[in-house]
Amino acid sequence: MTAPAPTYPGLLRRLASMLYESLVVFAILLIGFLLPQVLLFAYGLTLGNRMLWVHVAALLMVYFVWFWLNGGQTLPMKTWRLRVVSADGQKLRPAQALFRYLAAWPSLLLGGIGVAWAFVDRDRQFLHDRLAGTRLVDAPPRKIPPAE
Repeated sequence: MTAPAPTYPGLLRRLASMLYESLVVFAILLIGFLLPQVLLFAYGLTLGNRMLWVHVAALLMVYFVWFWLNGGQTLPMKTWRLRVVSADGQKLRPAQALFRYLAAWPSLLLGGIGVAWAFVDRDRQFLHDRLAGTRLVDAPPRKIPPAE
């Protein structure tokens, strides 16, 4: 018996998940970036601009890549029932997750061109998903066991 073909979420749901993701990223940066910087400043230490950006990029890389490799979903993706998989429907490989993360930066920072790409892409995929060989699919709802 073969598994049913995956279904693909609409663009509006993916954008809503991205909006929610921005709130989670803000909290991560508040705790994982701002707090250590305040502690460093309290001891008279500072990091240069490049090191600050490296810190932000590394912190977010650990967050996204870890969640994508361990279940294929961040918290907002779970909420909006989205999952990232490879183009063949399998779990992401570590290099693939890392490439997706790195490709998402210019995709978003260059005026959102990678998100707008979904309007012209034949499968409605974001540009960073197309480049990384990944795609977002509908995740089945979690089954909650009956109360005893």
